[in-house]
Amino acid sequence: MEIFLSTAKYAIYFFGCLAIILTVLPFLRFWAWWIRIGEFPRLQIAVVGFAVILSALFILPPFGTVEIVFLSALAACVVYQVYCIVRYLPIYPKQVELSRVPIPKNIIRLFIYNVFIENREIEKFLKMVEKTDPDIVLLAEVDDFWVENVSALKEKYPYFVECPLDNAYGMALYSKLELDNARLEFLVEDDIPSIHTNVVLRSGREVDLYCLHPRPPVPTESFRSMERDAELLMVGRHIDKQDAPTIVCGDLNDVAWSWTTKLFQKVSGLLDPRIGRGLYSTFPVKYAVVRCPLDHVFHSNHFRLVELKRLPNIGSDHFPMYISLALERTAHLTQEEPEAHPDDHAEAKEMIEEALETLEEERREAQGNATETA
Repeated sequence: MEIFLSTAKYAIYFFGCLAIILTVLPFLRFWAWWIRIGEFPRLQIAVVGFAVILSALFILPPFGTVEIVFLSALAACVVYQVYCIVRYLPIYPKQVELSRVPIPKNIIRLFIYNVFIENREIEKFLKMVEKTDPDIVLLAEVDDFWVENVSALKEKYPYFVECPLDNAYGMALYSKLELDNARLEFLVEDDIPSIHTNVVLRSGREVDLYCLHPRPPVPTESFRSMERDAELLMVGRHIDKQDAPTIVCGDLNDVAWSWTTKLFQKVSGLLDPRIGRGLYSTFPVKYAVVRCPLDHVFHSNHFRLVELKRLPNIGSDHFPMYISLALERTAHLTQEEPEAHPDDHAEAKEMIEEALETLEEERREAQGNATETA
């Protein structure tokens, strides 16, 4: 019994301290992956912290000063984590209203899917597209294999942009609706594309569409979030200068409650249809315990929501997402867009400039090293 209690106490302090550290680290405004990673599992941290507190109430008494300070700090962390994610629970007011009588010619339906470059379940994907019948299909992580094997889509989706790559950052966009001024952009990194285009709805009205898949801050990809953050904020600042119906979608490799994504929303003024509806966690498919919402759709307050759902697993490490939006002239009257203060714009500009300067310095240094080697 004593061994069990001793082990339980060590476990309580270990997991409790881990929850506290992961809560505190993201307050540091640094790009290092081991700092930013704490922004992802906020729900999991809250659950672990709450479980530790319950366990401690039975195992740690009698409480001394150390135990009281420890449990108080942990309780504060749990409260903060819940505060960060509460907007994405059904108990919270919805940021985007449901469209009551959507006009078909003003509806746009999107299918968003990170295919996972090693995935070869083409048939499952094609059947899901046929079943959901979207207007637009956005694919991330496509290589030549995927582009060649989904070419049948072009019969129903005659407008397309394809950029297959072997680095897991290829993208492809297929559309039933006319694409105007469609182009590939490499905003921050030379091997990370994004797709920017105007989509002409059946009514003739145009929508600005931005499809993104920045590099994530994980050790296998990048030891920092600098490039990802800069790309999101560059798009956000560009959108802020426009006054057009706008949609941003894709695997953003970030969670909606992160410091960067909240700043992106403020700067761009875009709405999140998940607020008040659910997390819609999409990655990883196999491990529900650590699953987070990485695949997003943000839109301007020109739209109301028709339908939003996470689709079943069809072979990737991401679940596909489906969303249907209605462009409505009165939507902006009843949906308040996020507000940005001057400090928010200044912070976004500073982050972008610092990122671009750092990347340029690294390129020059790499070129210099290459020249010396040659």
